[in-house]
Amino acid sequence: MFDKEFWEKKYANSEAQWNAGSITTPIKEYIDQLTKKDLAILVPGIGHGHELMYLYENDFTNISGLDFTIVGALEAYGLMNNFPYGDVILEDFFEHEGQYDLIIEQTFFCSLPINKRSDYVEKMHDLLKPGGKLVGVLFDCYFNQETPPFGGNKEEYLELFKEKFNIQVLETAHNSIKPRAGRELFFIINKQHD
Repeated sequence: MFDKEFWEKKYANSEAQWNAGSITTPIKEYIDQLTKKDLAILVPGIGHGHELMYLYENDFTNISGLDFTIVGALEAYGLMNNFPYGDVILEDFFEHEGQYDLIIEQTFFCSLPINKRSDYVEKMHDLLKPGGKLVGVLFDCYFNQETPPFGGNKEEYLELFKEKFNIQVLETAHNSIKPRAGRELFFIINKQHD
């Protein structure tokens, strides 16, 4: 299992090779079209905090980041001097309680062991308000399957999410950053009503 010590070592040794260095274009462009600035937004597995910082810089007022390693949370705080809105929460995602209008997925899913994917879907469903959205990117390729990142493909993701979510968009991202071009799916899915 990839526990806190595993991730703290990754951060300390700068081994989280999928860190893009800033918010990625698919998520940036999605955020840019949002007009309601008080949406309750969660960014799980904040890592370096790029998405959280972008939301803050663009006047969103109800944002929370979640990470279970102190290093990841401190990294996010380091990027966000005087971060007044929302919270950076130090907690295991699967133990987190809350209700959100929007959850942003950026390399958190690929960090989880493959056998936790159905738990991820269930937890995302629980955390979203009725009609809430899960939006982000998923890798459309495979990697070394012994350690993260873990990949997948469109068919796997459709099968995984179809019981709990209405799939609005799940397609190859047309605006991925260069290293991920053609290997990334952009998705927008809505929580199905219970």
